[in-house]
Amino acid sequence: MAIKSTIRRVGYSRRVIIGIVLVVLACAAAEFTTRTGWLNLLEHRYYDLWHNLAGIRVQPQNVVIVSVGNQALLDHKDEPQAFWGPYFARAIEVLRKAGARIIGFDIVLGVSAESWLRKLDLHGSDESRTYDIPMREQLASGQVVLTGVLAANDQGESELLLPIVDHLFVLPGGLADVGLANLYPDTDGVIRQFVPAVFDDRTPPSLTFATLLSVRAEGLQTASASWSFHHWEVPNAPLPHRIGFVGPPGTMPRVSFSRLLNPQGEMDPEVQNLKNKVVIIAPENIGNEDMHLTPYARGFLSLGGRLMSGAEIHANIVETILTGRFPRLVPSWLRISYIVAVLTAGIALFFRLSPWRGLGIGFLFGLACVVLAFLAFRSNWILPVTSAHLALALSYLGILGFRLTGEERERARLRKIFGRYVSDEVVERLLATGRRPDLGGETVQVTVLFSDIRNFTTISERLHAHEVVEMLNNYLSQACEPILEQGGTVDKFIGDAIMALFGAPVAYADHARRALTAAMNMVETAQKFRDWMGQRFPDRDLPEFDIGIGLHTGEAVIGNIGSPKRVEFTAIGDTVNIASRLEGLTKEFGWTIVASADTIIGAGRGILTGQRQKVTIKGREGGVEVFEVIGLTPEKGEQS
Repeated sequence: MAIKSTIRRVGYSRRVIIGIVLVVLACAAAEFTTRTGWLNLLEHRYYDLWHNLAGIRVQPQNVVIVSVGNQALLDHKDEPQAFWGPYFARAIEVLRKAGARIIGFDIVLGVSAESWLRKLDLHGSDESRTYDIPMREQLASGQVVLTGVLAANDQGESELLLPIVDHLFVLPGGLADVGLANLYPDTDGVIRQFVPAVFDDRTPPSLTFATLLSVRAEGLQTASASWSFHHWEVPNAPLPHRIGFVGPPGTMPRVSFSRLLNPQGEMDPEVQNLKNKVVIIAPENIGNEDMHLTPYARGFLSLGGRLMSGAEIHANIVETILTGRFPRLVPSWLRISYIVAVLTAGIALFFRLSPWRGLGIGFLFGLACVVLAFLAFRSNWILPVTSAHLALALSYLGILGFRLTGEERERARLRKIFGRYVSDEVVERLLATGRRPDLGGETVQVTVLFSDIRNFTTISERLHAHEVVEMLNNYLSQACEPILEQGGTVDKFIGDAIMALFGAPVAYADHARRALTAAMNMVETAQKFRDWMGQRFPDRDLPEFDIGIGLHTGEAVIGNIGSPKRVEFTAIGDTVNIASRLEGLTKEFGWTIVASADTIIGAGRGILTGQRQKVTIKGREGGVEVFEVIGLTPEKGEQS
């Protein structure tokens, strides 16, 4: 027992070492792919899926879009937008009176109305000097932020497109009141991040439009190295931050531009609700090309996605900055610990389960990682999914490779050798013990069982040849089941007889009791088979079907025995001979089960015996005490 225990510990230690190596390698591979971004495209897919599954995440509290929609175009369809200065001025005036915190004018005008009128050289008209006065007055209020764009020319060089000079000139802060409207998509063209500043030298204009609106809304200095928004810091640098989208396109509240132009626009309840809001005036009409891909562009299962306007993306960025709802990657230590925990649990199960079951468990673990990542996203934490999946896949393949090159190959070899003799459970137990039988021959303590059919000669004489084969195949297949259920080995069939071993190739301390239990169950099987014989051969005048069983416990030589062309795993020796002779005595004594005293003693308590005899076995000195076995009382823990 000490040797077996040592072997088990060695096998367990080997698995632990292999498991640790796999955890380290798989975790290193996962961390490497995370840091290098090799799996970013797949990770982006999950990130986008979380947005679509979550739907509307929060109700916006800080930003409203004044949408210059189709109605505004229809109301002023005969007027070029360059001449909309009075309308824009009126809208800004209404917003200021309503108490808007800051107003972002996200419309880039290529020319002012006054400059265009000057080109026409209309004599006797003051329009070329006074037409844009209302607009300039509103811009001079200090509550308006204009937009510029960093664009690339035909040579690939970056140039700044700034507001028209007439407007830029009246801004109190000059270029410091201009925010750059550039958006920065990921490699797949989807906008998920923003940068607070385009340039790191803090020379205006350097802040992005949404950042400038947020800074101005909180009354902070635009040239600061960083800004403190309540309990979070945003650096004045071109460092990317995730956008905490509040929901799919259309979630951000809107007020129609046309409502602001109504004579009593200040009294409109929707307009009055704009108090203390950051307001972005932007085009959202049929001619607007400022539409972008966001995580919602694919929709759930890549169906029903929608583009988001640039104004709504800026509004989401402002909402993110002012609320601090930045989606953040979980800390590196937590990410690594999480993957290690997943791998440890997964590898432990992969070792214990078959490859197919292990694959199923791996799939469930992967699904659990997806669920955990989604739950983390709901709290604005980003938990990588693809790296965990990669680590699980690598660990599974590593264990599969280990099994195929080692354990599975050994399992296949043992099944090939013992598959005809024992059940799959016995083969698995043989593998679990870590001990392999010495097929070259070893002496083992076993219980040998012999069983044959009574009056078989008479039965075979009254049946046709194919009926004899049919009967034997039917009976032997049923008679072997009790043997296999008790972990026994069906050694061979000798005509109508069965030879079975208990205690080899897998060693059981209670092999004698297992053998007796199998014998009792074989008797029950024979009694049921008796009914089958009566129904199958009703008019053949066959003797009543019955069997005899002999059992003996002792040492036997176990191994592969035979010629080079035909070899089989079997047992030989005095124990086998005695068991065979005891089976023959069942006819002489009229007992169904004959067991030696060694078997009765080895089986322990609860063996119900009938008659007893001391017999002389041919070829053996001294007598053998034998018992008629008539029943078996289950011990504690056994099933009756």
